[in-house]
Amino acid sequence: MQLEDLVIDKDIEAEAWEALEKSIVYYHGRPIGTVAAVDNSSEALNYDQVFVRDFVSSAVIFLAKGRTEIVRNFLEETLKLQPKERQLDAYKPARGLMPASFKVVSIDGKEYLDADFGEHAIARVTPVDSCLWWIILLRAYVVATKDICFAYRPEFQTGIKLILELCLANRFDMYPTLLVPDGACMIDRRMGIYGHPLEIQALFYAALRAARELLICEGNPGNQDIVAAIDNRLPLLCAHIRQHYWIDINRLNDIYRFKGEEYGRMAVNLFNIYADSLPYYELDKWLPIKGGYLAGNVGPSQLDTRFFSLGNLMAIISELATEEQSQAIMNLIDERWENLIGDMPMKICFPALEGEEYRIVTGCDPKNIPWSYHNGGSWPVLLWMLAAAAVKTNRIDLARKALAVAQHRLRKDEWIEYYDGKKGRLIGKQSRKYQTWTIAGFLLAKELIDNPQHLPLVSFEELPQELVSRACEFEINTVDSSLYL
Repeated sequence: MQLEDLVIDKDIEAEAWEALEKSIVYYHGRPIGTVAAVDNSSEALNYDQVFVRDFVSSAVIFLAKGRTEIVRNFLEETLKLQPKERQLDAYKPARGLMPASFKVVSIDGKEYLDADFGEHAIARVTPVDSCLWWIILLRAYVVATKDICFAYRPEFQTGIKLILELCLANRFDMYPTLLVPDGACMIDRRMGIYGHPLEIQALFYAALRAARELLICEGNPGNQDIVAAIDNRLPLLCAHIRQHYWIDINRLNDIYRFKGEEYGRMAVNLFNIYADSLPYYELDKWLPIKGGYLAGNVGPSQLDTRFFSLGNLMAIISELATEEQSQAIMNLIDERWENLIGDMPMKICFPALEGEEYRIVTGCDPKNIPWSYHNGGSWPVLLWMLAAAAVKTNRIDLARKALAVAQHRLRKDEWIEYYDGKKGRLIGKQSRKYQTWTIAGFLLAKELIDNPQHLPLVSFEELPQELVSRACEFEINTVDSSLYL
């Protein structure tokens, strides 16, 4: 690729901003968020709603450009939608949950917000990531505006506390990771990611870091307990992910020689991974010598070796991955460019589930056929996370190259939601035009490349190494009650 190919077309940027402006939703005359898509050629379904996860890329680009009002309004109004009372009805949203989405409705000339906590979604899965993204976005707003008093307001302190009570509560699970059902994040359909998927763990880690910065302890006994729980959980979560989720050629060699059916504290194969369950010879060919990545999931007799982009990129951005691991992930993306970037950045996961595995794991989902949608489809929104990870690791050349690949096709294809095919050459079968997070992801990626000083909006410094080292001393099967509330 020639240097001139890396220049971003100003007309494309202007068109993207115009489309983003059209997506803004107003409530009582105030901007409150952006709709999922402005595609008049298809039935709206729920694409006319403001999704918490979708709005993040729009919010951060607005913050970078000094347009803070819309983000402030969004944070205030979504907080009002959070249930504050304990529910006895199992079909009602639990206290502390944030909605997946909301829409403005008008009844008798008065406007109201109608929230969806997953009860109207396909398969009725409650979104776990909405709570985590909300805390991350609140912290981004504070970083952008320097208005820490906003987060110190009692209602925001309560909102953060309720989310963390939900995330840190005692459960049947005894790992520092967060246990969730399938479809509880960006991959919102059955894809075999139930348990402890990397995407949720990376967002959980970032949300804990953000909450630790925002919570007031003085004069708030309840907050003191939450902060103590965060301080205990963070290093354990960090050490657990870095150790047990990491895959490179050296780690693969170790796993390849694992013995099964081990008992007791001296066990090496802690999760009882069976050698025949992993595609060793495919991984041996695919893994570069200096590359590596974080596995998609780890659990009893399970190591999901698929590469999930959002989790790996957020692990870099949030410092969940070590500096060495972060460089190895970027090396992998560079070395396996055709697999992960192709003709449209970037694959949400790789490889796709195919054949009998696709039929069993997805339930024959017609939208998640191999190399489509969440099963190996390409999602332009991931451009901004790739750019942020590239800035974090001083690999901006990779972000520029990816953006240059995407820009002309995105404009020609009218800012499509996702792409299909092994190289992302096909417009997604059910993809919407003028998908807002595609537009915002493109603009935010360009902004981060041009102005890396905006990276702290979404990034963190590394945890003190002594905390992580001390956490590594814990046996994985040792339960410390201070982990939980």
